[in-house]
Amino acid sequence: MSKPAQQSNSDVIGAAPEGAADAASTARAIRAMFTSIAPRYDLLNHLLSFNIDRIWRRRTARTFAHILRRPHSQVLDLCCGTGDLSLALSRQAARTDARFFGADFSHAMLQRAAVKSTGTKLCWIEADALSLPFADSSFDLVTAAFGFRNLANYDAGLREIFRLLRPEGECGILEFGEPPGLLGKMYRLYFRRVLPAVGIVVSGVRGPYNYLPASVARFPGPQRILNSIRQAGFPEASWQPYTFGIAGLYRAKK
Repeated sequence: MSKPAQQSNSDVIGAAPEGAADAASTARAIRAMFTSIAPRYDLLNHLLSFNIDRIWRRRTARTFAHILRRPHSQVLDLCCGTGDLSLALSRQAARTDARFFGADFSHAMLQRAAVKSTGTKLCWIEADALSLPFADSSFDLVTAAFGFRNLANYDAGLREIFRLLRPEGECGILEFGEPPGLLGKMYRLYFRRVLPAVGIVVSGVRGPYNYLPASVARFPGPQRILNSIRQAGFPEASWQPYTFGIAGLYRAKK
């Protein structure tokens, strides 16, 4: 009997945490994982990335300064976690009257976001990124930082982003990648060996930090995601690598 063919990244529909059999069980597993690591999430993000994640978020916010500083802009940050990108976006907006919403389906993450954003006008929404409680054409900018990879269905997520954007609105998806060559080999060694070990020790939770490198390895490459963005209805789409391709920003305009 022949072995089944190994699934290629081009066949990937969405996230696949261990034990998940469908979209509903995937969502439950992802929510449970991020809820379990919420207390140490920020510490580990900054520690394990050597604080480079802060630079990536600030760079992403600067990319969309032309929208953020526009009068009456409406901005939605999907899979917002503890709100780091939402806060970077609001700081980039300076003194404009732009309105900012952060959406995530982990209540524990949003609780931490609310504490961090005390004194700001950021609004936090507990909701699934595949079915959001907003009307069509509600936003000038929709973003996601390191959360899009965890959606149960990437194409459905892109269609939802397209639905929410106003004409001429833009989206920015900041995600991990895997750089090529020797750097890629060193990165994979760190990401698959060192990072999980440190994450497990600091957080006291094993599952999420085993899932993280597996999810990055599984996530489709830039060309596949760009094709999906165009298929969702966006006529323009691009990918800008950050730090030699360890991360990168997908950008599209409706």
